[in-house]
Amino acid sequence: MDWLQRMNGVISYIEDNLDSDIDFEKVAKIACCSSYHFQRMFSFIIDVPLSEYIRRRRLTLAAFELQNSNVKIIDLSLKYGYDSPNSFTRAFQNLHGVTPSVARDKGVQLKAYPRISFHISIKGDVEMNYKIEERPGFKVFGVEEIINSVNENNFKQVPEFWRRCHTDGTCDRLSAIEVSSQVKGLCRLNAAMCYSDTGRDTFPYMIGVVDFEGKTEVPAEFTIVNIKPYTWAIFKTDEHGLEDAPQKIQPVWKRIFPEWFPTSGYEHADGPELELTYEVSENRFYTEVWIPVVKK
Repeated sequence: MDWLQRMNGVISYIEDNLDSDIDFEKVAKIACCSSYHFQRMFSFIIDVPLSEYIRRRRLTLAAFELQNSNVKIIDLSLKYGYDSPNSFTRAFQNLHGVTPSVARDKGVQLKAYPRISFHISIKGDVEMNYKIEERPGFKVFGVEEIINSVNENNFKQVPEFWRRCHTDGTCDRLSAIEVSSQVKGLCRLNAAMCYSDTGRDTFPYMIGVVDFEGKTEVPAEFTIVNIKPYTWAIFKTDEHGLEDAPQKIQPVWKRIFPEWFPTSGYEHADGPELELTYEVSENRFYTEVWIPVVKK
């Protein structure tokens, strides 16, 4: 219930400030996590980035005002955070399909995005496989790209990033590096993300090698991420082929924040996240999603 109260408190703060500046740090404070991880969590739960939700709500309210008052478009654009009437008009038309001046006419079809609320839903018929594990610090090294999560671009950018690295030989060069520590079944290439703050609606994503001992000599062309000791919540997917990995991993991510965290007694520890893939047999794998946690 505590989690529900915090999330609904966030929405109340946003709704009260749609006509002024919304402090993302204050939003995160209400949710008891960092701004960076709250925005990521929000996107997973709602399927819409926080900034996009705010944009839709502001333009929804703007449409109501246009149809129910004589407010000037220039005043409306300033009220809802746009630098000029032109930028407001472009955003309004992209959402509603008509310009603000046309929206005043009765009979014009507009779009309304209602205020969201968080509540308990009846789920749990499908189990979640997880374990809690403490790990000393280790490192991950590889190549990174800044991923944009607006309009679920991350689901396109990440597979494209993998394809590009396979095509240009990056994956082969990484796989050829001898690692100081080998874990049984762990594939040579895995993924780390959210290990630094890259700004609103983006996150860093690394295709790399996990070195649990941290003793591997890393060629200068690759980026190194040193990961501190954490307690990890580790979620396991069903077995899959390599080509089926995204279809197995994405549903796990979408369930962790709204289903597991609220009743687990843990909170996000504001650290990096990992996807580690293990080979079971020829062309059969499973993937683990690693999330750093702390007890409430």
